[in-house]
Amino acid sequence: MNTDPEVYHAHVGFFARKSVRMRIQRIVATLLILMGAGVVLVPFWWMIRTSLMSMGEAFLVPTHWYPRNVEWHNYIDAWRAAPFTQYTWNSVVVTFLSTVGTVFTASLTAFGFARLRAPGRDFLFMLILSSLMIPSIVVLVPTYLLFLKLGWIDTYLPLIVPYWLGGGAFSIFLLRQFFRGIPRDFDEAATLDGASFFRIYWNIAVPLSLPAHAAVAIFAFFFHWNEFFGPLIYLNNSEKYTLPVGLSFFVKAYGVVQWNQLMAVTLVAMLPCIVVFFLAQRYFVEGITLTGVKG
Repeated sequence: MNTDPEVYHAHVGFFARKSVRMRIQRIVATLLILMGAGVVLVPFWWMIRTSLMSMGEAFLVPTHWYPRNVEWHNYIDAWRAAPFTQYTWNSVVVTFLSTVGTVFTASLTAFGFARLRAPGRDFLFMLILSSLMIPSIVVLVPTYLLFLKLGWIDTYLPLIVPYWLGGGAFSIFLLRQFFRGIPRDFDEAATLDGASFFRIYWNIAVPLSLPAHAAVAIFAFFFHWNEFFGPLIYLNNSEKYTLPVGLSFFVKAYGVVQWNQLMAVTLVAMLPCIVVFFLAQRYFVEGITLTGVKG
């Protein structure tokens, strides 16, 4: 052991400088996180305070950052001003069926691309990925004409059925990357025991990839719950509108926008997304983190 005082003090100085640098890095990282949180939370708080104010107080100058008189009835008045209960139920039905279809069919397709060996497999997968570069507006007219010929206009079928036919290129890519990280030894052992391809998928691959499935389910839920363009194009009957479309028509129902009531309804519409994210946050982060691991 080296007992030279100069060496000892050099080591102490090195670790002290390293400790100071680590503290500075933590402080900077914390400040950046707080700034990012402020960027997100300030508009959210603005929605909350506006939803609890009267119209006159919401536009006072100087601005009040909190309501002087809390107007809870804004939520009740806004909910009664339009059939939001029906809109919410419509969104629940469409979102649930579309999300289940996305997760199930994307999972099956991704497992096939990750495990099956077939001529042209990689080319077909690249072809599917290339569809991500095609703007949805480009295929709007032919897709609408197809659904019109099938008699699906003004029904929920255009909003549900396509997601039972593969689940989408992004979901397939995400799950395929995760499946590739599962060792093939499990497949070989199950095959020796007489397991079929679907049994390997259902009993081995799916339980090992629950975080990735959770991530896909959360992405799908957010997309379908907030989708505006599809229901606007394919639904004609106002009783079938989903929440995003219902909110749009709520704004147009008044000559002057009732901002306090609009913020109240919007916050209620956001609650399912917030609840789902916080309940499944751990699985979501884990699924995104482990997706890039390649076996």
